[in-house]
Order: sequence, then structure tokens, then C-alpha cells
Amino acid sequence: MEIKQLISDALPLPTNAIAYHISKSLTELYPDREMVEGSECAFDLEAYARDGQCSITLKQVFHNHVQSYWDGKHQETYQQAENARFEVSWQNHTLDVLIMTWGEGWNTVNYHWILADTFSRADSFFAAVCDWNSEIRDELLVFEDGYWTKNPSLFKEIKSATFDNLVLGDSLKDDIKTDLKDFFDARSTYVEYGVPWKRGVLLIGPPGNGKTHTVKALVNLLEQPCLYVKSFKAEHGPASSNIKKVFQRARQVAPCLLILEDLDSLVDDENRSFFLNELDGFAANDGIVTIATTNHPEKLDVAILERPSRFDRKYYFALTALTERDTYIRQWNEKLRPEMRLTDTAIETLAKETEGFSFAYLRELLLAMMVRWMHQQTAGAMPLIASEQLALLKTQIKNVDISI
Repeated sequence: MEIKQLISDALPLPTNAIAYHISKSLTELYPDREMVEGSECAFDLEAYARDGQCSITLKQVFHNHVQSYWDGKHQETYQQAENARFEVSWQNHTLDVLIMTWGEGWNTVNYHWILADTFSRADSFFAAVCDWNSEIRDELLVFEDGYWTKNPSLFKEIKSATFDNLVLGDSLKDDIKTDLKDFFDARSTYVEYGVPWKRGVLLIGPPGNGKTHTVKALVNLLEQPCLYVKSFKAEHGPASSNIKKVFQRARQVAPCLLILEDLDSLVDDENRSFFLNELDGFAANDGIVTIATTNHPEKLDVAILERPSRFDRKYYFALTALTERDTYIRQWNEKLRPEMRLTDTAIETLAKETEGFSFAYLRELLLAMMVRWMHQQTAGAMPLIASEQLALLKTQIKNVDISI
């Protein structure tokens, strides 16, 4: 029996019998070869080959099942096999890998079989592929719709966010930097004294006051693998299974940063207990720094907000004070061309008149001023433009507040 016929016979079977049928048939077809099989999501053979870790040759495609994808950002296409057999050359050895995909209830099963001369060789190759795919290299690991994806583009986008270009009040910036840098530097001390080497950090405050910038700056400063969760929601089934996936992967990658932005929208009444158990239950979370943000702390359960062992560091990001607004405007002003810049007096006036503004609203105001000036291009006109745009933005803010 050829493998193509074997697959054709297997796919119509009940889904819980497909893997067994193929495994049994492969053993009969290749009695002199050893086999490693499974559905481990980290076994991404084609990604491993694209990086030059091995070479693969597509030997058979079943039912022409090769998916084509389009990368709109880079204007290019790429293909990925769903049901295929590959010949693999790895470390001067030749292996065969069969990859299959089928539906099982609401889920999709991705299954693989590795055939080699010895079990040790097949197992070593399996481990090498999984290890390589599990590493995070100049990319963020993003969780959404129940799956992890590596996102190098997002990693590059946040590289410009540093603590040098972050304006925060009092000692907040230094407190956060010192806390987490000291944590990662003190691993041996935690172990010596038997203290769990984990940390939960909660950034609290109204939107637009620097929480997201702080998270990005921490990713760049600490240089630890970063896992970013967009949602725990599952299209079918409970969110608890996704919460489990997130913490399992974090434990594998640790030491790492686990980012939970807008925690109040991620955790709800249905998944709260499961989330708390993963965060602070029996499983060890050594080396995991969980950094969560919230604009609405009143929506968080007291078990999350007030239990120290879960989020033992809470930092509050209040609306901007006068000195912070003045610093922010001056930093922005220094980057402008000379003919566009505000005078010291104009900066002081603008800082005073923007009381109650978040950094996000300040940025919107300053960008609006720049755009308006570029239409006029009149030297010395920026103070008047600032006054006009400030009045317009205050009206918009007032209307938003009324609608809310």
C-alpha cells in the first residue's frame, strides 16, 4: 500500500481513528524504520527549514492540499503544506516526515509522523525542531484566537519606545525600571532564600498616560522573551483552555515577560477562577513577570486587585501634572525645525492651559498644530495655531465627556 492510498483510506474514518490507522499502516509499510509521532504545535517543520536549520524536499502532496498565503505588508506570497510527505536532510541524516491536518469537532488537528533509521535520531530531530520554534528571537510571541504566532514586525515597531523618551511623574519611571531590573538580576538570591522567583505588576490609570509606552520600554530594557496576550476568548468552548495554553507556554519560555494589556477585558466572571489558579496556583511560575494594565480597576475583582501574591506591585499612572506637560511639550518642540518651534513663553502657557490632558491628548494637540502649520508655513505663527487647536480639542473632549 502506498502512502497516498493510506491517507485516502484514513481520512474518511472517524476522527479519533485517523492517527491510529496511519501509525499502524506506516509501521507495516516501513518495518525497518523507527517512528515518532504527535500533534505538538511547536513542530513547525517548514519554518525550521526556512531558517536553514535543515533542508526539505516535498515528495508527495495529498489532494493538492498546499495552502497559499499573502503577506500584504511585504507584497509576497508563501505556501504551507497541510497534507504532505517531506524528505528531510538534517545533520547528514535523511528522515521522512508525514504531515496531516483534519477537523475534529470545532478544532483542527495538526499531526506529524517522523520516520528515521533509529528512534533516537527521530526523537532528536523532533526535539530540535520544537526547541528552535519555541525560542523567541527578535520577535514577540502573540496569543490570539487560541493560537501563538511570532510577530517580528510588532517587535520592530516597539523598539523606538524607551524610558529616555517617556515622561512620568515623580519617581514612577525609576521605581518601575529598578524594580524589574533588580528582579531579573536577583535570581540566585531568590533561590538561596527559598522565595518564589516570580513577579506580578499591575499598571493602573486612565487611558493615554503612559502605561503602554512603559510596557514597551520594559520589553526593550529587560531584553527578556516577551509573550503578549490579545485575548483569552475561544471561538468554541471555554476560555479556560486558552488561559492554560498561555501559562503553559510562559512556563516553557521563562524567564520571560507575560503582557496582559487591558486586564479587565481579558478576565471575566466565567474565567476568573481559572485565571487566578494559573497565576497563583499549584503550578510554579518561576521566572515569569506578569505585567498587566487596566484603565478600569473598579472592574477588577478584589481577588485580583488586592491579593499581594498575584500582583504584588501596583503602579498608578495619574493624569499629567504641570511639570510633566511642560517636559513633554519641550521634548516635542526640540524635534521640530527651527521655524516651527514654540518660544519658552508659549510652551509655559500651553502647559498651563492643558490641565486635565493625558499624554495621548497632548500628542493629538501637538500633531494637529504641526499639520496646521504645514498648511500655512508662516514663521512665528505656531503660538496662534496652538491657541486655535487647543480650543478645538477642548471642545471635542467636552463633547466626548457629555456623550459618555
